[in-house]
Amino acid sequence: MPKKPGVARRRLAAKLRSLREEHPKVTLEQVMEELDWSRSKLSRIETGMTSVSVPDVRALCALYGADDELAEGLVQLSKQAKRSGWWQSYSDALTSYFGDYVELESEAASICNFEIDLVPGLLQTFDYARAVMKSWAPDIDDGLVTRRAEVRLARQKRLDDGIKFWAIVDESALHRSCGGAGVMAAQLENMLAAADRPNVTLQVLPFSSGTHTAMGTAFTLLDFASLYEPVVYLDNLTSAIYVEEAADVDRYRQAFEHLRATALDPRVSQRRLDELRRQYES
Repeated sequence: MPKKPGVARRRLAAKLRSLREEHPKVTLEQVMEELDWSRSKLSRIETGMTSVSVPDVRALCALYGADDELAEGLVQLSKQAKRSGWWQSYSDALTSYFGDYVELESEAASICNFEIDLVPGLLQTFDYARAVMKSWAPDIDDGLVTRRAEVRLARQKRLDDGIKFWAIVDESALHRSCGGAGVMAAQLENMLAAADRPNVTLQVLPFSSGTHTAMGTAFTLLDFASLYEPVVYLDNLTSAIYVEEAADVDRYRQAFEHLRATALDPRVSQRRLDELRRQYES
């Protein structure tokens, strides 16, 4: 089975195809004649099945009348599509749909994450992550569980890079013992340390808040400086959904704003985390 092209290449392909379709006066025949390309080359580029060079991207942008800002953004995307990501060394531990998420996460400028019954992946400790993954798939090999937990920790380097991360965690996740009291105490300590970072905001959504606009729906909203439009990620036991339609993304953004207003203040949230940490330690 051929290797699935990465997110950057697929998005570049979609943008180039969209550019051509937005300029109906530029036909397939004109592209082939102007650039001396075969139909199959253009097809492979527009489906993401082959990489596209910087000169070819510039030539297409000129032909389609793209402005300088858009053209430069697509050039940067073409360069990015050719780079190998750190996650590729963990291909044995990543499902294809989650590999796409990790690639998007590596490019995001900011992330907003709402979780219901577990700690956000970017804040999990190694032992907590192992316990979660073992509960998801108790039949898999311990070595694979460890590899997946290692991926989770590797993802957290984005916090060192200064990515803006805003996490809202339902209080139920903090009461759900995962790995035992010792693991939970260390996990809450890790969350407190993360909350002290200038680029991290952490809020607890208390039981007392009652119903809210995102009941039963954990989600992650990723924003990108200029590479892509925002994306919402939703996962389940066997697959994932990527929400990209502007109106749908806006619905999730509004939900997150509601959750921000409903959840405990970040400082109060830290005090709540510390109270629970001490309970697990006692």
